[in-house]
Formats: sequence, C-alpha cells, structure tokens
Amino acid sequence: MTDTILDRCAAKGLRMTDQRRTIARVLEESSDHPDVEELYARASARDSAISIATVYRTVKLFEESGILERREFGDGRARYEDAERDHHDHLIDLQSGEVIEFVDPEIEALQERIAAKLGYELRGHRLELYGVPIRRRD
Repeated sequence: MTDTILDRCAAKGLRMTDQRRTIARVLEESSDHPDVEELYARASARDSAISIATVYRTVKLFEESGILERREFGDGRARYEDAERDHHDHLIDLQSGEVIEFVDPEIEALQERIAAKLGYELRGHRLELYGVPIRRRD
C-alpha cells in the first residue's frame, strides 16, 4: 500500500493541479465516508476557487484510477473512501445515516468457512449491515 492518495496519484501518473491536491488532502484526512457535496464544502473552505464541478471530475478520475472506492449505503448518496484502506465492514444507522466501520474476526472466519464449504477460495467481500439503535427501557 502506498502511503497517501497523493503518492498513488503520482505513481499512476495523474496530472495534479493545486485543486486536485487540495481535494486529495481532504480525502486523506476524512475519517468518514463523504459524498461529493461534503467534499466540496471541505475543499472550498481551504480554496474558495474550487468548484463543485472540479470535485465531481476529480472524484470520478480518482475512482476510475482505483484510488477511491464508491459506496452506496441506500440513502441515495454516493460516498467515497480510500480504496487502499485496511479491510473493514460497515454498519449503517438508518435513522441518522451514520456509517460505522468495524472488523470482526468471527465474521471474517465464518465467511472463509462458507466460501470453502461451497468450494471457493475467498478473494474479497463487502459486508454492509443496516439497522436502527436499540431503544432500552429504563
């Protein structure tokens, strides 16, 4: 894994303008799964010359280059995350829209066992759970 999005852009020979660099830095610093509008708000706060069209084009370029992964969590918004982050799964809160990342060794082992039982070697997977908070009675 190359260290940063900027490093991977350079390794892939992408032409990097100042605005693309700003967008890449915003993505690197994101701990959530921003959509284009969120990326635009964050990037334009750093450089007011960045347009939403530039953000759309940059996200598309990064996605086509394998630098970003597009995620859709059922809320009608495409969200993005670094394609080279460590593996994790997602739990989506249907009330707030919050996306919670998690890794569970038991789930990982179970998926491996299921694939093997069906005659496959697992090469990857994507798990998204959708739920609402449990209301506890006091």
